[in-house]
Amino acid sequence: MQIRRALISVSDKTGIVSFAQSLAEQGVEIISTGGTRRTLEEAEVPVISISDVTGFPEILDGRVKTLHPKVHGGLLAVRDLQTHQQQLQDQAITPIDLVCVNLYPFQQTIAKPDVDFAEAIENIDIGGPSMVRSAAKNHRYVTVVIDPNDYAFVIQQLKENGGTDEALRRRLAAKAFGHTAAYDALIADYLNRQIDEPFPGQLTLTFQKQQELRYGENPHQQAAFYREPLAGEGLLATCEQLQGKELSYNNISDANAALELVREFEQPTVVAVKHMNPCGVGSADTIVEAYRLAYDADPISIYGGIIATNQTVDDETAELMSQIFLEIIIAPEFTEEARQILTKKQNLRLLRLKGEVSTVQQHKVVSVGGGLLIQDVDQHEITREECQNATKRAPSKQEWADLLFAWKVVKHVKSNAIVLVKNGQTIGIGAGQMNRVGAAKIAIEQAGEQAKGAVLASDAFFPMKDTLEVAAAAGIRAIIQPGGSVRDQESIDEANKHDIAMVMTGIRHFKH
Repeated sequence: MQIRRALISVSDKTGIVSFAQSLAEQGVEIISTGGTRRTLEEAEVPVISISDVTGFPEILDGRVKTLHPKVHGGLLAVRDLQTHQQQLQDQAITPIDLVCVNLYPFQQTIAKPDVDFAEAIENIDIGGPSMVRSAAKNHRYVTVVIDPNDYAFVIQQLKENGGTDEALRRRLAAKAFGHTAAYDALIADYLNRQIDEPFPGQLTLTFQKQQELRYGENPHQQAAFYREPLAGEGLLATCEQLQGKELSYNNISDANAALELVREFEQPTVVAVKHMNPCGVGSADTIVEAYRLAYDADPISIYGGIIATNQTVDDETAELMSQIFLEIIIAPEFTEEARQILTKKQNLRLLRLKGEVSTVQQHKVVSVGGGLLIQDVDQHEITREECQNATKRAPSKQEWADLLFAWKVVKHVKSNAIVLVKNGQTIGIGAGQMNRVGAAKIAIEQAGEQAKGAVLASDAFFPMKDTLEVAAAAGIRAIIQPGGSVRDQESIDEANKHDIAMVMTGIRHFKH
């Protein structure tokens, strides 16, 4: 389709001068508006003011300038329909063959920490999306360009053919509708947040492709990684990869699980994750001691795992980490000496967090057949004072510390979940079992002799006393669990029988 007349109106002026110059060199007449017109005029690109086309001035501080039949008639006319052509002639409307528009910077505006509501509203574009949609609808005849990265493709075809082919116009039209849909989704989300509406009747979500992945969970599955447009610092999507191979689908899932768990801790902590479950967690006065605890918790499962820490990785810790195969290490920072050590393992991925480790996302979205589930992220924290002592014996000071540690970990273990902890270190984790006593047996078997004197955390209540029985037999000394079963008393009696301290939180942490 030949291009004789173009309308250009852009907020992002990247490459726009050279694009317009190339259009002009090919004999294309250019119409433009406001700031874009001034930019082109300063570059001595021949340009016609939109007001000269419409016969109407830009009004209301530029809010109205392209909303006019001479613009949209020129965009929407079906070129091989005689009645449309006659109406264009009757109304003295000249067809527009190309629209180059990108929109007011609404996303950049609301990302500013000091933005006020009035400024945000003023940066909602009206005329731009209208022109984009008109051109995209009529892409059989009109070329629509919203991305500076596409300028070169258009110019190449224009030079070769005098216009664009239908395949390119259709691809650009799809991109244009995606652009306006994402723009409107951001506006809707912003306004819903202003009125404190987390679950609106019509949910609109938009994400930007971060990268295509080699494959999904398995090699026969295609996959890509998308990020939220306003994803904050401290989140996985905004991490900086310092070295190593590209992240895989499973890498990203596991890394996010590790990061979500390490956020729970203020003391130097290291988390090792394998297949979306923690396999070792350690807290200590230094990161190197925390790493030793996380490693010793399960030296088999940590192999090929993901490491996350809330501290800077130093040379001593890096030296220990380099002694085994790890997929990823996530940290707020790496010392130069640590980088030199870890760089020797070329495939090891190092991810540096941007911002605070404590940053959390607000909602979790899961796809199901034909729909989505969306919920608040589980950010509930428990204090010692909120727990109810249910047994004759209360926990000791060390048991209290380990119980609260275990409670933070069990929240991030797939249900049914049991976690055993001793002295700031996980020693046994039972994850994803169909019954609770089965999860307890797995955790206890992993802990072995270390189970004696340890504490146990359960993500949900005990439906019967069988878990208490196996815990007592293993030498568990204290338990933290939500409580709330109609048979709680049976478990309490069993705990008292073996002098086990048991506290109840009143909160469960299912993770499916």
